[in-house]
Amino acid sequence: MSNLKSSKRSQMRKIARMNNRMKRKLALLFTIVVLALVVVDVRLAYINKTNGEKYTKKVLAQQDTASMLLPYKRGDILDRNGTILATSEKVYNLILDPKVLLQSADENAEKDCVEPTLRAILSCFGEYEEIDEAKLRGILSERKDSSYVPLLKQLTKEEIAEFQAMQEDEETGGKIKGVWFEDSYIRRYPNNSLACNVIGYTVTGNQGQTGIEEEYSEILNGTNGRSYNYLNEDLEQSKVVKVATDGNSVVSTIDATLQGIVEKYIAQFKNEYTNKNVEGPAAKNIAVLMMNPQNGEIYAMARDVTFDLNNPHDLVENGYLSEAQVELMTEEEQLEAKNQMWRNFCISDGFEPGSTVKPMTVAGALEMGVIEDTSTFLCDGGQVIVEGQKPIKCAKKTGHGIISLEGTLMFSCNDALMQIGAMEGYDTFLKYQQIFNFGLKTNIDLPGEANNALSVFTRDNIGPTELATSSFGQGYNATMIQVASAFSSVINGGYYYKPHVVKRVLDPNGGTVENINPVLVKQTVSAKTSALIKQYLYHTMYGEADANGNNPTGKKARVAGYAMGGKTGTAQKFPRELNKYLVSFIGFAPVDNPQVVCYVVVDEPNAASSETQASSSYAQEIFKNIMKEAMPYLNIYATEDIPADMQDEVDAENAAKAQEGEGEEGQDGQEGEESEEENASENPEGTLTDPNTGETVKMPTEEEVEEEGDDGIMNGIGSPLLGNENQPASDENSPY
Repeated sequence: MSNLKSSKRSQMRKIARMNNRMKRKLALLFTIVVLALVVVDVRLAYINKTNGEKYTKKVLAQQDTASMLLPYKRGDILDRNGTILATSEKVYNLILDPKVLLQSADENAEKDCVEPTLRAILSCFGEYEEIDEAKLRGILSERKDSSYVPLLKQLTKEEIAEFQAMQEDEETGGKIKGVWFEDSYIRRYPNNSLACNVIGYTVTGNQGQTGIEEEYSEILNGTNGRSYNYLNEDLEQSKVVKVATDGNSVVSTIDATLQGIVEKYIAQFKNEYTNKNVEGPAAKNIAVLMMNPQNGEIYAMARDVTFDLNNPHDLVENGYLSEAQVELMTEEEQLEAKNQMWRNFCISDGFEPGSTVKPMTVAGALEMGVIEDTSTFLCDGGQVIVEGQKPIKCAKKTGHGIISLEGTLMFSCNDALMQIGAMEGYDTFLKYQQIFNFGLKTNIDLPGEANNALSVFTRDNIGPTELATSSFGQGYNATMIQVASAFSSVINGGYYYKPHVVKRVLDPNGGTVENINPVLVKQTVSAKTSALIKQYLYHTMYGEADANGNNPTGKKARVAGYAMGGKTGTAQKFPRELNKYLVSFIGFAPVDNPQVVCYVVVDEPNAASSETQASSSYAQEIFKNIMKEAMPYLNIYATEDIPADMQDEVDAENAAKAQEGEGEEGQDGQEGEESEEENASENPEGTLTDPNTGETVKMPTEEEVEEEGDDGIMNGIGSPLLGNENQPASDENSPY
């Protein structure tokens, strides 16, 4: 019995020892497994750190993934009536994917799609220089790992239709691999060069250059989308599409019809006057600006240099330079030439405006009470402002005699304006220069507006001569947009509006995002002063000769049957000794409630002599032709009887031609045949009494004027801002 018990205990000990050995083995095995896992983890961590990106790319490369850019459509630019001025047209880029195409041959020779695909490409696009069988095979050989090789760009829907049909065909489609069309857009300008300086153009990446395209580029641009193809966790192909957001469109204030009218008559003037009197261009510069004086909206803006917005970089094709000229130019010189071709003269170039600013001088003096409607002035042909200085001349060098305040504008009298400037004094004159925004940007919504703050006078640099010449628009610079905006305020009741070229922003569906309302900046003059200026400018075009035989200077700009107002302008340019002139005319209609202002500048018109070049009739001719067509379009109706002196013109329709006897005109279109009657007085013959000073003044005769010679109205007098030739020192004792 005891032996049996001893045997059982021995067996139990053996089993216990075996269990212990098993546990130790399991523990060891577990330890080994854990250590192996730790080693694997460490190794994976090391591989991920050192070669993770490499293996990630390998894995991704084995998946059927693709990412495609979905471009946005840049918004349109429309004219005020909805006419498209700029738009983005959808086009397609032909893309070859050599990797996918060659993969089909590697997987199964029977499913080889290389040859059918190449035949399809050559069949549909073989006419293009870029598509050649040798080139295609070279691409497949040299770029076999590439997934994106552009073959053709900017194809139209019609140009890709045949190939797309082959892709969709059940029989041929399965054999065409690795070819797809990438959506893209190209900027188109349906009217080519129309309003080119206002619209601008775009370059790569939808970056606007000049004009509205640049100023409103962020509004016109949208946001690109993207399409993602990938294999999901179940190894099924999925797609995620982030839709592109198209850009907004802008509705401009430009009227395509009015813009076309303006450009037509600029071109007509160029054709008629090129090489007409002397060999050379019709003028150095010709520009026209048309706007609504009641809200600052620009209807048209043009110059004689234009370029095709669809091909803005070609100096030869745009007629700006000859091929021979371009070949002799460096790249820098060509770029500078392009910048000049693209330049918007109406906002970027300053010039001495001449007599078109006289209404502002008179308006400021009326506001300050230094003159009245009943004021009169003696013009004896000019004034010596500083002792020892040559006299500054009037338009009529023999003098206008005694004239009314209205006559100072009707007859464009420099002498009277110099007297008015002296009455105002420095501070008042400069105050109204700022009120009318001369020397300040108008902040029109276009890039490139000139900052001419340094080309107008301040209290620190103005003297008696500068005050005298500035009173009639010489000695300082202004831009067309500055003059037109200031003039608009003088004839619209006194309200200065910020000029602008965009009136509305639309979303891609045509809904209104924002209305850009007119911005009233300030009131320049009172309604009473404005009414007087309008009356004076009406008579500048339609008034009668006064008792001294002085004729209104703006008659050649009249359109029969319409009540209009306007002002001529002539400025003697620098350098004075060349006796070159910039002439202009600014007018409005109708007189009672102005709806349109048109400003025409002709810089150095093609004339036979300096005397005839100084005639504003060149600018009046363009103004008249434009307004004759523009006013009926704007629903401005003829309300007046036809003047007797225009009846023949009305009867002879389309008889617009250069008027004979142009050489007999003096400055600002002043008729050379004016007589010089004396007003009733007891003065000695040939003298008049100045109504403001009481001084008896001897009037110059025709013979004396001829003996003196013609050095122009400025008589060589310069400007500390623009040029100092023959500029005398200021005379502290001068009444100016």
